[in-house]
Amino acid sequence: MSENNEQSMVTAVEQEYNASEIQVLEGLEAVRKRPGMYIGSTSSSGLHHLVYEIVDNSIDEALAGYCTEVTINADGTITVEDNGRGIPVDVQAQTGRPALEVVFTVLHAGGKFGGGGYKVSGGLHGVGASVVNALSEWLIVQVHKEGSVYEMRFSRGAITQEMKVVGKTDRTGTTVTFKPDPEMFEDTVYDYDTLHTRMREEAFLNAGLRIRTVDAREGREQSDELCYEGGIREFVAYLNKSKDALHEKVIYMSGAKGDSFAEVALQYNDGYQENIISFANDVRTPEGGMHETGFKAALTRVLNNYGVKAGIIKGDDKVSGEDCREGLSAVISVKLPDAQFEGQTKQKLGNSEMRTLVDSVVSDRLDQFLEENPAVARAILDKAMMANRAREAARKARESIRRKSALGGAAMPDKLRDCNENNPELTEIYIVEGDSAGGSATNGRDSRFQAILPLWGKMLNVEKVRADKIYGNDKLQPVIVALGAGLGDDFDLNKLRYHKVIIMADADVDGSHIRTLLLTFFFRYMQPLIKEGYVYAAVPPLYKLSRGKTTRVAFSDEERDRVSAELRGDNPNAKVDISRFKGLGEMDPHELWETTMDPEKRTLKRITLEDAVRADETFSVLMGEKVEPRKEFIEQNAHYAVNLDF
Repeated sequence: MSENNEQSMVTAVEQEYNASEIQVLEGLEAVRKRPGMYIGSTSSSGLHHLVYEIVDNSIDEALAGYCTEVTINADGTITVEDNGRGIPVDVQAQTGRPALEVVFTVLHAGGKFGGGGYKVSGGLHGVGASVVNALSEWLIVQVHKEGSVYEMRFSRGAITQEMKVVGKTDRTGTTVTFKPDPEMFEDTVYDYDTLHTRMREEAFLNAGLRIRTVDAREGREQSDELCYEGGIREFVAYLNKSKDALHEKVIYMSGAKGDSFAEVALQYNDGYQENIISFANDVRTPEGGMHETGFKAALTRVLNNYGVKAGIIKGDDKVSGEDCREGLSAVISVKLPDAQFEGQTKQKLGNSEMRTLVDSVVSDRLDQFLEENPAVARAILDKAMMANRAREAARKARESIRRKSALGGAAMPDKLRDCNENNPELTEIYIVEGDSAGGSATNGRDSRFQAILPLWGKMLNVEKVRADKIYGNDKLQPVIVALGAGLGDDFDLNKLRYHKVIIMADADVDGSHIRTLLLTFFFRYMQPLIKEGYVYAAVPPLYKLSRGKTTRVAFSDEERDRVSAELRGDNPNAKVDISRFKGLGEMDPHELWETTMDPEKRTLKRITLEDAVRADETFSVLMGEKVEPRKEFIEQNAHYAVNLDF
């Protein structure tokens, strides 16, 4: 039996899917009042979450062995179509209403609670369809089932058309079309790349499942078809595509117990970051949980046991879990009935039995792989041992800094111009390139709450070095000390000295490079800083426009043209002087305050982390060792480049 067949056997259910499988747990009243409880937020992430919920219901059909294709059509509204069994349309006994109506109008109604319709499922605790309905201006669902096409229509959760037969059909499946409610969302414009990335993830997690994404909006037409027969093996290969793999073959392990199934794929690369992504019933668990705990414990134990047995590890010189995971890309996917998630949006898996299952699978299969592949085993252990030595060097560097701090020897950086306020919630720090810009910022700032830290020289690219090279680095050390929250595993947001960390760089290629270097550092070693929304990018003006005694600034070419026209007024021949700001250091303190630092007038871009996988991939491509992926990225995104100086 192949491993993919093993998965199918565990998840398939040979049973008719009808209204008896639909159970009602509670009503729908709270969704529109508190949408964030159900979809995380009403920002762009919540908007896209609506699509994921409907798709998850279709993917559940794939889990049960029925669905082979899911089509997503984004055209301003959203259509999700599958060729599964079709949502039941017969009367649900508990309510006396058609099951289709119950699924879309009652919270916690679905075929996922009784254990009959599905053995395992994703979805948002079974609330997916009804929550999407409640948060849509309108929604239409069509079910192809038993030779007929059944249709219902809704508006903001209320029925506008009772279920009726609208045609005949020779296939099965469900089609849902909806328009997100602008009353509920900050923005209702979908991003194709965001949807496509999530659908690619779903295709990786369900080997052989075919998913098609389509954007039919005028001027944005594109489509992609995704299918990965290798499942999560191909996912890991994808994660490592911009890195050099330490061993050619992706290591794959799987096993089952009862109705639960676990699979793990991993491959080491020559980098220094770990990248572990976990899922439960196809739902991402960004905060990990029991399945990740079981994986990490088994990985560390197996590598240490093998290292001792093979004579690679001497005496008590064991490698830590952190050492074992350096340069590791891994995907953990578990499927289980009655998944218990912490939080409404499934951040962490709580089922303790999955820790045992994953631990058992990795312990047995990884030990066997290492025995059969001694050269690969040696390469992995050598990397872990090197990481161990580097970690020890980093620990000594940290301790040295701590001792200096305790003795008063590690004062604030010489170039830091601190603010007077001590409450971090009220303070902000501008990290500025160069002494010239630092001088203008220092003289132009409001010293009550604004601190200035100038940087100089070429900054370290942390993507290419281990952590021990970061401690003591003369370009990064001032940032670490000024922020005061530590680094890596020691990073503590509670010790952060400023709640706005603002990168202020020139509006040119060099400035973009500096921003990217700093963001790489923050992402790799101070990630909570970004996750919690403390990092910003300042937006300095590009142009100064003058006519007579009137001076204006512009932040884009379009604004430059508009302001120029305004200054000319009714006289197209009055001359307007336009000059390009070459750098922040060229601006006098008053100009810098007025345009870029005054909280009443400035523009700040908050740096957020919507998708850690995409962020990891992007930083690896832009800042890693491999040239070809970076060249490809530049070619694909060249049309976005603006404000280039040659």
